[in-house]
Amino acid sequence: MTKMAYDMSSTLEVTTTTEVEPNEAGSDLFALGLSHATGVGADVDYVEAHKWFNIAAMRGDSEAKLRRQELTAMMTQSQVSAAQRAAREWLQRTAN
Repeated sequence: MTKMAYDMSSTLEVTTTTEVEPNEAGSDLFALGLSHATGVGADVDYVEAHKWFNIAAMRGDSEAKLRRQELTAMMTQSQVSAAQRAAREWLQRTAN
């Protein structure tokens, strides 16, 4: 399977899923998605990457929208659905 092309030359501070706060900035969530998409700082997991890109995009990160589109093209419909469901569940959990 093809990995996403992205310049990882800059230092990327990776946040683990358990450390994600409900009010995280879109750029921080983008970094988490990028970590899962590329395998830098986390295991490659396209469903998790899509989830975080989706949430980051909702918070205004335009780069996350582009990366989410790239991932969608590489994923099965079942994976995309799982990622969307995971994003909704995370948003619902953190809204309370």
